[in-house]
Amino acid sequence: MVIRQEYLDKLIKLRDKRVIKVVTGVRRCGKSTLLQQFREYLRDCGVEEAKIISINFEDIAYGHLLDYKSLYTYVNDQLVPGEMTYVFLDEVQNVQDFQRAVDSLFIKENVDVYITGSNAHMLSGELATLLSGRYIEIQMLPFSFAEYFELVQGDRRDAWNTYFQYGGFPYAAQIEEEDIRRDYLSGIYNTVLLKDIVARKKVQDVPLLESITKFLFDNIGNIVSSKKIADSLTSFGRKTTSVTTENYIKALMDSFILYKAERYDVKGKQHLKSLEKYYLVDVGLRRLILKDKHTDIGHILENIVYLELIRRGYRVQIGKVGNLEIDFVAETDDNRIYYQVAASVLDSNTFAREIAPLKKIADHYPKYIISMDEVSMNDDGIRQINVVDFLLKSWSI
Repeated sequence: MVIRQEYLDKLIKLRDKRVIKVVTGVRRCGKSTLLQQFREYLRDCGVEEAKIISINFEDIAYGHLLDYKSLYTYVNDQLVPGEMTYVFLDEVQNVQDFQRAVDSLFIKENVDVYITGSNAHMLSGELATLLSGRYIEIQMLPFSFAEYFELVQGDRRDAWNTYFQYGGFPYAAQIEEEDIRRDYLSGIYNTVLLKDIVARKKVQDVPLLESITKFLFDNIGNIVSSKKIADSLTSFGRKTTSVTTENYIKALMDSFILYKAERYDVKGKQHLKSLEKYYLVDVGLRRLILKDKHTDIGHILENIVYLELIRRGYRVQIGKVGNLEIDFVAETDDNRIYYQVAASVLDSNTFAREIAPLKKIADHYPKYIISMDEVSMNDDGIRQINVVDFLLKSWSI
């Protein structure tokens, strides 16, 4: 088992703090395993088993607790009087009006609450109002390449080639047979679409949802809009509107299968409200749907780098400098880094094209080109980094 250390450290830091810890992320990204690892940490710290209450609502054994009143009564009856009790509610969105039970437990003394969910909608509406200022969200992703490599070991090039093709869903990473791995990824994809989107959003036109999803999978890293998608699908006989398309995109984002990167005018220092880009939670799903004929190495590489920057805690946007584009502007409260991503920049024309936007930036924040090249072509303080070195952090600033 790979210890998800970065996520685990966040939970350890928040232990016993008066906030609800909410771990969110796409199905099968490792949320349940993370809570299991944190419970092991608590036991190692001397917390008695009686002070740990754990419920997974995908387990039929807890089917009688899918009503919030029954859930509250069940947990409340097991609390240890005068002692801190740790309550874990996994996939809690399956409980009708779960926020009422969570809030009632939260306001009690000596109760530390941890919940997980596979749909961002659980953090909107009534929950956001009821628990405003009372929770901290930890957004979880499938394995990074560093985590994947820790699991498989061996030659890093071989590991990278496999990760590039099949992504980092934790259990899929342990499956060697390609047909079984494909079936497993297909199960994740179908569950997200049918259970998290079709059922919850009451989608009537499932083929249209699948068409929009496939279009977005095929256009990761491309600037798109809901109107462009609607017009394109309509031209191919799948008539729809930009409003419907936008609603389906929102549903895909709520299920953490899709992430949006907005555009930022570097010179004007303002956010642009149109023509965004979308990236997938895991590139293995793209290969599942589009097969090998849609390789598009550059955009897949871009998707992997985008997710890595998100993991490292950056706010990630698409940069615009005049008529030129910067792949990623990664920011924290006190730092900013610019990145260009390309499969290769060994060709002098490609290198000139990729570096041109970075040279037009007047500030002195770091600027990098990430590629699969093993050789460096640094220029004017702009560094080129091999993508595997970047993902494994095996390079120095």
